[in-house]
Amino acid sequence: MTRTAPHRTAAIGWIPLAVLATAQFLVVLSTSIVNVALPQIRAGLDLTDTGQAWTVNAYVLLFGALLLPGGRAGDAYGLRRVFLLGTGLFAFSALGAALAPAVGALIAFRALMGIGAALLAPTALALVLMLHSGRQRGTALGVWGAVSGAGGAAGVLLGGLLTSLFSWRAVFVVMVPLALAVLVATWLLVETDRPRGGSTDAPGMVTVTTGLVAFAYGLTGPWPLAVVGLGLLGLFVVLQRRSADPLLPARMSVVAVPNTLMALLGAVWLGLFYFLPLYQQRSLGYSPLEAGLTQLPLALMITVSSWLTGRISGRRVLPLGLLVLATGLAWLSRTPADGTFLTDLLGPTLLIGAGLGVAFVRLTAMASTGVRAADNGLAGGLVNATRQIGGAVGLAFLTLLPSPGAAFLASAVLTLLISALSTRKA
Repeated sequence: MTRTAPHRTAAIGWIPLAVLATAQFLVVLSTSIVNVALPQIRAGLDLTDTGQAWTVNAYVLLFGALLLPGGRAGDAYGLRRVFLLGTGLFAFSALGAALAPAVGALIAFRALMGIGAALLAPTALALVLMLHSGRQRGTALGVWGAVSGAGGAAGVLLGGLLTSLFSWRAVFVVMVPLALAVLVATWLLVETDRPRGGSTDAPGMVTVTTGLVAFAYGLTGPWPLAVVGLGLLGLFVVLQRRSADPLLPARMSVVAVPNTLMALLGAVWLGLFYFLPLYQQRSLGYSPLEAGLTQLPLALMITVSSWLTGRISGRRVLPLGLLVLATGLAWLSRTPADGTFLTDLLGPTLLIGAGLGVAFVRLTAMASTGVRAADNGLAGGLVNATRQIGGAVGLAFLTLLPSPGAAFLASAVLTLLISALSTRKA
């Protein structure tokens, strides 16, 4: 079966999009839901500071580093096939994490979850691009952005609720039936695509993966690792120029600018969802459940904004959305210790949600514009990788600032930079 032609989209319907968007929801959920449960995991498994950090890092680092190879594997071996493999591995590792008897097993299964997510996330986006074109693609990406935004806030809410009612193991258990449902629904509803074949560029995969892991970990750990990581990434560039079938071919330069902007947005995105719960719980005294509930307006605004952005066009939409985002972040940077939800959180988070929805959808669409159909998986991996790695690098620098307020203000300045750079490309 060849890739689905645009005129068949109506016959296919929107149900496959719902299935693939649920997979994206799981990927976002699996980060935020675990962050909330970390204190309970630490107490339950007697984690050290290092063990607690690696419960998060084992997932985040492998996920971010393997996104590019995961997308390329989808193009080479079939998007649907690699997506099913990644979803199955994600479900298996979530169950393993839920049953983990000790910290070593938990970290190992979190690493496997990162690998599964790196296979399913880029191929899910590529399948959406394959199934939808024209104005329908814009609507589909609007749904995609809405689900991504909702997943972050839903993780905070569900994490607090599940750990309060049951235990930390419930945050992993809840992902298993969802992943299995996605697996079965994809098998039944998403048609097989034709693999492109060709080399997967093993040297390129090894150097970019190890380079990204070493660089990202070295930023917050032993700094010589960051230097080693940069050296490996330099070697990756050299190998790409010499390879007959490189992992990242020169033709992908057509999306270099939007991916650079997405990396910068990733720093803003990850910084927000790291520092906002921190401010709410440490300064305002919110419980994890209260923090999740007060982030519902943010999630709702991201959802609505993403949906609407997918249905409208115009060169000024992205820069204006980024200006709204910067305004909300600057307002939030006040972070008064005696702040209240109605006067100090609701207004700025609504502006932030509106701006994030616009920026995420627009940059995702731009990162696939001009890309050949045979490179959809690679494009999906690249835009996810730049957001993830940009977020990890940006967060490493934001955590050096003295307070959440300073981090929000720095994010507002960074957003203004993204807006200025986007005016020529939006």
